[in-house]
Amino acid sequence: MPEPRSIYLAGELFSSRQLAGNAALAHQIHTLSAGRFHCLLPQDLPQFPASPHTVRDQDLRALLSSDAAIFQYDGLELDSGTVVEYLFAKFADIPAILLRTDFRQAGDSPGGDPWNLMNSFFPRTERLVLNSMDLYQAALRQHPDPLAAAAALTRSVAADVCAALDRLLALPPILPSAAGSAIYDWLALMAGFENLPQVREETARLYREKVAKRLL
Repeated sequence: MPEPRSIYLAGELFSSRQLAGNAALAHQIHTLSAGRFHCLLPQDLPQFPASPHTVRDQDLRALLSSDAAIFQYDGLELDSGTVVEYLFAKFADIPAILLRTDFRQAGDSPGGDPWNLMNSFFPRTERLVLNSMDLYQAALRQHPDPLAAAAALTRSVAADVCAALDRLLALPPILPSAAGSAIYDWLALMAGFENLPQVREETARLYREKVAKRLL
């Protein structure tokens, strides 16, 4: 059986609703993919008493180590940390899904993406915009129990995410192979990681592993 793909699942993690929702989505992605996709949740990494710098570093290092990433782009204003993580993933040529289940239109381009246009048009990225209210109401008609309907909603979103991940991971990389190792070293330098010599070694190893897995 092929080794499971590691998927970084980014999004807001500041309330019980968000924490529970992230965990439920990660579980359903793992279940529906029959274990092919294993989600890494930043909320599961140590938070306190670590310093803010340490917390940021461990999240970015986890993102760099992942085979692909999902960025939850909900809300009238996108979560700034999630946006930073998405752009860092694009610098590293990590396959990415922009997932929006918020049915509100919050973009700045009529008929365009429901978020600021500066987040759009990056390669090796899948745009997945779903109407969670429609999905929930449809599930509720089949499952009068609201908890059962909520679980069905999460399964539906996870199924679309799994299909998008399959499409993404079939795309060829765009990072130039001649410059790849230097670019990954620059990512470690640019981010200002703590324990920089160790992180540079780790980043070089991650680059070699990604090349071996044909992700880069």
